[in-house]
Order: sequence, then C-alpha cells, then structure tokens
Amino acid sequence: MKAEILENVNLKGDYFQVRFAAPEVAAAAKPGHFVHVRIDERRDFMLRRPVSIKDAENGVVTLLYKVVGKGSAALSRLEKGACCDLMGPQGRPFTPQPDHRALIIVGGYGAAATWQLTRSMPGGVVLLGARSTDDLLLVDEYKAAGYDVRVATNDGSMGKKGFVTELIPELMESPQDKPFFVYGCGPKPMLMALAALMRKEKMEGELSLDEIMCCGVGSCFGCVVKVNDESSPDKFRYARSCKEGPVFPAEDIYIGE
Repeated sequence: MKAEILENVNLKGDYFQVRFAAPEVAAAAKPGHFVHVRIDERRDFMLRRPVSIKDAENGVVTLLYKVVGKGSAALSRLEKGACCDLMGPQGRPFTPQPDHRALIIVGGYGAAATWQLTRSMPGGVVLLGARSTDDLLLVDEYKAAGYDVRVATNDGSMGKKGFVTELIPELMESPQDKPFFVYGCGPKPMLMALAALMRKEKMEGELSLDEIMCCGVGSCFGCVVKVNDESSPDKFRYARSCKEGPVFPAEDIYIGE
C-alpha cells in the first residue's frame, strides 16, 4: 500500500525513526513482523528494503532503521508528506506468552524489532547490548513501558562491560514469580551464542534472525538460515527467514552441534 510519511527524524548518529500513515498494515502488525519498503516510485532501487516494525497503533506504523547503504540513506532524506510503498506485515511474528514473564535480549537496533512486545507483555525485563552508548536504543522507552532495563556495552561506556549475554547469569539468580520466556533479536553471532546458552540452561524462547532479503515473500531463497532437521544427514535444513521466520523457536535454530 502507498503510505505517507508523517515524521522522519534522526534519533542519534546513523539511527532514524520514520512514522507512516498505514492503517491496513498497522491493523495486522504483530510483534516481530517486518515491512518491505520501496523507497520511491522511480524504482531507482531495484530491491525493497526489509525493516522491522517497531510499533503499530492507531493506523500508524513506526520503523526504526540505521543508515548503512544507499537505500537507507535515501529513506533518511525523505520528508513529511513523501510516500513509500509498504508491503506487509511480512514474516512469522513473536508469540506472546501471557503465562510467562518476557525476557527481551537484544543487540543494537534489535531493540526496535522487540519493542511492540511491551504492549502485550508488560512489566518484563530487557537486556540491551551494543558496541557503545552511541548504539544503544530505546533505553528510556523500555523503562517508560515498565520494563526492568539492564545494559551491556562492549567498550564499557554504559552498564556492564562485555556482551549482553553476560547479563543473564546474574538475572537468573533472582527469584521470579513467573518463568521467563526469551525474545531475542540482534547480530547473528549474538543470537547464535544466545541460542547455545538457552539450550544449555533449558530456557524457552524465540529468536528473530535478520538476514539480507531480496523478494521478501519466500520465492527467491536468498535469505535462508539453518534450522535443525533430524531427518537430514547433516541434521539441518535451510529455512527462508522472510517466510518461515524471521522469528524461530530457539530450539529450532541450528548451532552446529
């Protein structure tokens, strides 16, 4: 659908937030969904850009993105009143678990892909990881949503110095009234480490695997990831992250064991 930009602002550094008037997409969007964005009508950019939906409410879809190439740079230059073509919501979303307490574990702008969970699972815990303070996102927003926010940065510029997964042992020592259900999104090395840790500690959850996408609808097989498959000689098969994901049960993710 054609969607008009209501706001497109620079949050910090290379990170931007754009809000679209997109009532049909907003009505169907669930936590973990993404939209495939066509930057302009002239088709200067052959492929759409997949962007996780940060929030969807009252007919407005909010996306948070980082300028990393020509496409996202072009999007960052669009002003209020400009239109983009949105295809979505796409993919397999997260599954809210009301009988559990949300434990959101993210790196970088994975914070945006999981933020909508705060509407269906209030009062959880979020572990935010980033290279430095400059790459930390939505800290205040998660706090305002009633979440216990804990931070780790690689350079120690905020919170614990180290990886975000290093925050988990201390958290697990505290008694909880409900069992945790993990929701994760971030760089692939972080997610692989998290999947291995979850398997070791028998933690339940889902992880969103971000892969470079082309078609976004499952036709081109350009965004495949490895998932467990005991019937295969290699014990894995390739799954399309745009169609069968991007959210996968953590126990399904192949970690090379």
